[in-house]
Amino acid sequence: MTRTATIHRQTAETEISLELNLDGAGQADVATGVGFFDHMLTLLARHAVIDLMVRAKGDLHVDQHHTVEDVGIGFGQALRQALGDKSGIRRYGHFTLPMEEALATVAIDLSGRYFLVFDAKFPAAKIGDFDSELVEDFWQATAANALCNLHVHVPYGRNSHHVSEAIFKAAARALRMAVEHDPRMSGVPSTKGTLG
Repeated sequence: MTRTATIHRQTAETEISLELNLDGAGQADVATGVGFFDHMLTLLARHAVIDLMVRAKGDLHVDQHHTVEDVGIGFGQALRQALGDKSGIRRYGHFTLPMEEALATVAIDLSGRYFLVFDAKFPAAKIGDFDSELVEDFWQATAANALCNLHVHVPYGRNSHHVSEAIFKAAARALRMAVEHDPRMSGVPSTKGTLG
C-alpha cells in the first residue's frame, strides 16, 4: 500500500500544491518563492527520506508569513492523509542533532491529538530576509494539521541559521522514525485501538 498524499490549497493569500511520499528516497522539488524556506524543506525531505514536491504562490509583497504557514498546513494535512489509520507504524520518534554550535532535540507522537511545545530562541530576528519566528509558525501549522504532539527543544545556539537547520533536521529524523513500519506491530500502536 502506497503512503502518498496530494494536497491543493487555495486562499485569497496563497495557492499551495504539495505531493508527499512517505516511502520515498529523500527527493525534494520545492519552489515557494522563499529561498531559505526552500532550503529547510529540502533538508526536511532528505533527512526524513520522504519525497516532497511543493509549489507555492503567496502574497510575498506583504510578507512571507502566509506562504510559510500555508505550506505547513498542507504538509500536516499530507502527513495525516498518507499515514491512513497508522497501522504498523512506530508512532513515536525522537532525535537530538548537533549543527555546529547549535543543538536541537525533537520528539514526535503521531497520536491523533495536537500539541506543540516550541522551546527555541533565535539570536537574530532575520536569517537573510526570512523572519526567524516563521520556523515556529511552520511547525505549529504542521503539528496542528497532522494532529500530532511535537516538542522542540534547543538549549543553545549562536547562529540563527544553524538553530533553524538543527530543528528541521532533528524533526525530519524524528518523523522518519515515527512513520517507519514496526515489524513487531501488526495493528494500530495504541491501547485505544485507534489513532484517529
